[in-house]
This record gives sequence, structure tokens and C-alpha cells, in this order.
Amino acid sequence: MESGLDYYSARALLEWQIELGATEAIGDAPVDRYALPDTSPKPKKAEAATAAPTKPKAVDPVATALSVAQAASSLDQLRSAMEAFEQCELKRGARQLVFADGTPGARVMIIGEAPGREEDREGKPFVGRAGQLLDRMLAAIDLDRRENVYITNVLPWRPPQNRDPKPEEIGMMKPFLERHVALAKPEVLVVMGNISCQAVLGKRGITRLRGNWDQAMDLPVIPMFHPAYLLRQPQMKRQAWADLLELKARLRGAS
Repeated sequence: MESGLDYYSARALLEWQIELGATEAIGDAPVDRYALPDTSPKPKKAEAATAAPTKPKAVDPVATALSVAQAASSLDQLRSAMEAFEQCELKRGARQLVFADGTPGARVMIIGEAPGREEDREGKPFVGRAGQLLDRMLAAIDLDRRENVYITNVLPWRPPQNRDPKPEEIGMMKPFLERHVALAKPEVLVVMGNISCQAVLGKRGITRLRGNWDQAMDLPVIPMFHPAYLLRQPQMKRQAWADLLELKARLRGAS
């Protein structure tokens, strides 16, 4: 075997290594110095059978809501679809679905924000003190939920501790709201509070928006103060009364 070193040079190097303490040539694994290099082609990785499992695609809750909402052809079917909808976490913390109250097919449809404690308990929107105030407001312009008003909320389940709905929760449930309006077929929408304005009109700032007619879902829309806000800020009832008169004039003019 030929080598780059002669016998005497190689021996001198070995003796030098021994002096340094390298007395045994031992590795972690045995090495066959006489084996020929493996030049055979390596097998390809197994494909389908041994491939890493693919992660399931994430469910788009908005797309799911849109699909099931559009499939509902009646208010009863829509309610059933909403009760079966599992993508909204609010459902897990609420007692029950708060779907609607009042008269389906009424000329006026009121859209509130989200159920509170009383609404969650009774399963109807606008009950308790805020609901009682709303009923008095409506009666002042000859409206009544038992005869000519239909009421729902942006969200059908109560948020924890009555917190404001999150944008993703509003976006998730909006297809149901839009279908609700389409099936109820009102002539006028009343959106009460900032959350309702955000969901229906894509705008916030109720003190600026209130009393001004807008358009959404192919219907005229008038924003108003939420009755719960009026209970906290009774000095704003004068503006609320003006908005009610504006609604009454619109209904009378469309008769």
C-alpha cells in the first residue's frame, strides 16, 4: 500500500502520539477499513403509505354560518340552524339561545346588541328594565311587540359578564342576522346601540348616527339609543323621543 509518508516518518508520528497519551485507536463504532464505499442508489421515500399525515383543514366559522343560514327557508328553520351551530364559544357559557320576540312579518324590526342576564334567563330579547322602557317607548308611537314590532339581537347568546361582543363574534353571527332580516321581511330596521350599528351599518358613534336614516340589507335603517343606555343617561331621552317621532313619520308616510 502506497502512502504519502515513509516508514520512518510514520513511526515517528506514531511515537509522538503515544507520548501525548493516544495509546489506543478506539472509536464509538467499529470501522471496516477494507470495505468498499456503497455506491448503490438510495431507495426513494415511501409515498402515500408512509407519508406524514396531513393536518385537517381549519373550519371557517363564517363560511359555515353563511351556508347553514342560507339553507333556512323559514324562521323556524333558522332558529334550529342557530341552535345547532357549534362554532361560537358564547353558546357554551349561555343558558339558552335568544332568538326573537314580537310579531314576525311586522313592518318594524328592532335589532339590539346581545342578550343580558334577564334575556338569557327568559330566552327573549329586551326584557327586564331595558325591555320595559323599550315597550313604553314603542307605545308612545302606537307600536307594540305583540302586534306590529319584531325584535332580535346581533348575537343570540349572552357574552360573559355582559361584556361587549367581539368583532369576530359579530362577523361569525352576521350571516344569521342577515338571513333573519330576509325571512322576517320588515319595511324598516331600527338598530339600537353601537354594536348594532357596527354589525348592520359598519359604523360606530351612536350619538352622531342616531336619528339619521341610512340603508342596509336593502332596507331603510334608523339608529337609536339602546334603552339600557337611556336608563344610565336619562337626560338623553329627549333625543330618543325625537328619533321615535322620526320613525313614526316614516311609517306614516310609507302607509
